[in-house]
Amino acid sequence: MAGKGRNFWLTFTAVIVSIFLSALDLTAVATALPTITDDLNGGNLFVWVGSAYALSSTAILPLSGRLADIFGRRPLMLVSIFLFALGSALAGAAQNMNMMIAARAVQGLGGGGIINLCEIIVSDLVPLSERGIYQGILGLTWSFASGIGPPIGGALASSNWRWLFYLNLPLSGIAFVLVSLFLRVKSPSGSIREKLARVDWVGNGIGISGTTLAILGLSWAGVTYPWGSAPVLAPLIIGLALVGAFLVYELRMPIEREPTVPYDIFANRNGLSGYLSTFFHGITSISIIYYLPVYFQACFDATPIRSGVDMLGTALVVAPFALIAGILVQVLSRYIPSNVAGWILTMIGFGLLSMLTADATLGQWFASTVFPILAPLSVARTAAALGFFAFCRAFAQTWGLTIASTILQNELGKKLPQAFTALFPSGADFAYAAIPSIRGLAEPLKTEVRVAFAESMAVIWRTMIGVSGAGLLTCLLLTEIPMVQHTDETYGLHGRGESAPEDAEGGTATLTWDVEPKEGIVS
Repeated sequence: MAGKGRNFWLTFTAVIVSIFLSALDLTAVATALPTITDDLNGGNLFVWVGSAYALSSTAILPLSGRLADIFGRRPLMLVSIFLFALGSALAGAAQNMNMMIAARAVQGLGGGGIINLCEIIVSDLVPLSERGIYQGILGLTWSFASGIGPPIGGALASSNWRWLFYLNLPLSGIAFVLVSLFLRVKSPSGSIREKLARVDWVGNGIGISGTTLAILGLSWAGVTYPWGSAPVLAPLIIGLALVGAFLVYELRMPIEREPTVPYDIFANRNGLSGYLSTFFHGITSISIIYYLPVYFQACFDATPIRSGVDMLGTALVVAPFALIAGILVQVLSRYIPSNVAGWILTMIGFGLLSMLTADATLGQWFASTVFPILAPLSVARTAAALGFFAFCRAFAQTWGLTIASTILQNELGKKLPQAFTALFPSGADFAYAAIPSIRGLAEPLKTEVRVAFAESMAVIWRTMIGVSGAGLLTCLLLTEIPMVQHTDETYGLHGRGESAPEDAEGGTATLTWDVEPKEGIVS
């Protein structure tokens, strides 16, 4: 880690603050969601607070990777932070559930861009062979935010949940200033018109439409409408077909036309394994983030802040293992052991949770799947590969939310005593809407409801054991490939003593480079 220089560390700090901002919001909102839903009379619309964020952030991820190649990393990061701040302000001011959902959609556009750009920028600055410890630091940052997010969300839910979103505004301001001042990386030259002409608008239109429809179907499934109903099956089937058409369209596009998802990121078994593993990991990780607080609040009469504190057990285990995994990859120059061990620990963790132990922990190593995806590729493919990596993770999280929500709703429908369900309108979702009512119940009804929640949550955890097993099987496709020891100078830091070009449109500023710039880059 030595010898990176001041510019590198200032840039890396800007990345850390940005990813901290996005991770803090995700975990804090999950803890406060029952209170927000109750206060805004959300009822069955509760799922949209998470789904609207997931829909918008997921749909633009492949495009954001392409835009990062065309316009450069810095302007896209600044736009993402601004959208995240705007969405946060609107969410804090929400007067009803519809306004909250719209605000979360805007927030998702920014949050998705932030997470994707952070991964891409680190890949621009650090060779893959040295990236283990830096990926570990990103994992630590995410885990730290995940650790303090639930207590913060719980505390604000107990007083004024609106400050949960307003808190993002000063943090967004800090991140914006840091990125503006310190993210001094190279950007491609050319006019706005020339850059826009390089974007595959047809392919991305198909992909965004398909992703939106699929997530709509998933969001309604088992909550607003039954799984077998037309409002669920129609958008889900059409959406998945369009996502498939998008991939076929992109993979068949000649490389010289600059596809958003180039064929070569899939043309090896390591990449396929990495993307599949990322998908399964997205399903399992989001079930913990969103439904472990539900478990604590429903089964142990925990307040929102108490459930946030209880989540620290998970976060504090993830953090050191994320760093250890990254260090092991870098020291051993091998990524298979970390992936195999991570999935085994994940299965053990879900097994413990299915036994309903309140202090069960979960070991998930976030950094490992990036390495097999990038190892077989040239560094010029980093943004495209990481854009699709982020898409797989986010799309999977939507599936994870839907699977867990459907299981919980169906199981509660069978297990909750009729004396309790009679308190709610027919078809009401009990996962979030019912939780604030549990504390005021008289015995023995209160205990019966708690037991029903505990037994229903156990079904979720057992399902995730199976999903984790599928993730472990993807490791059979992995082979160890030597990791590259260089980065793509096209998007690297400006040389020592340089300032960023004044004209982002390809002006005439002349700078001195430590390395010879590639054609088409502002110099």
